[in-house]
Amino acid sequence: MKIPNDLISLMPSLNAVQEIFKYFRDKGVIIGGVAASLLGKPRLTADVDAVIILPMEELPQLIAVAKQVGLFPRMTDAEDFAYRHHVLLLRHQESGINVDISLGMLPFELEAVERGVSYQAGELVIRLTTPEDLIIFKAVAHRPKDLIDIQEIIKSHLRLDRNRIENWVKEFARVLEMPEIWDGISKWLE
Repeated sequence: MKIPNDLISLMPSLNAVQEIFKYFRDKGVIIGGVAASLLGKPRLTADVDAVIILPMEELPQLIAVAKQVGLFPRMTDAEDFAYRHHVLLLRHQESGINVDISLGMLPFELEAVERGVSYQAGELVIRLTTPEDLIIFKAVAHRPKDLIDIQEIIKSHLRLDRNRIENWVKEFARVLEMPEIWDGISKWLE
């Protein structure tokens, strides 16, 4: 797989995130626009989004490792914010690219990271979610760009595990009391 031109500027920050994953025994995956560009249709994205499975007591260690690879908190209370919101907001010092690392703890997130797959894109080896799990993440986010990404991923992957997608998206729709999460994408999976 070739790195889409839209992602070339993100390579230094992606490499830094991959170093964090290695340090924490590959307990993370790339999600968001980068994953959508590699698993669906290339598109412009200005940041890197990831999920890592990590006990909250290891958050200071995550911040220390991030600093070693050039990722620094982009707010003064980043650690407190991460404890409250389960996302660590970083910036890659060299490139200025924002990196958001979600601290996964939900059963779905645990499965998604465990099911993650290493992809080679040019010289970069990157750990991504499966196409099915990216569709689930994006269905829950449910922004217009996420819905477009879902359509492109479906077009690019004809052999999706539709049962997995349906089960998880319906569960999130039920828990969040947002039936539109499933209703909005179900027609594309028929």
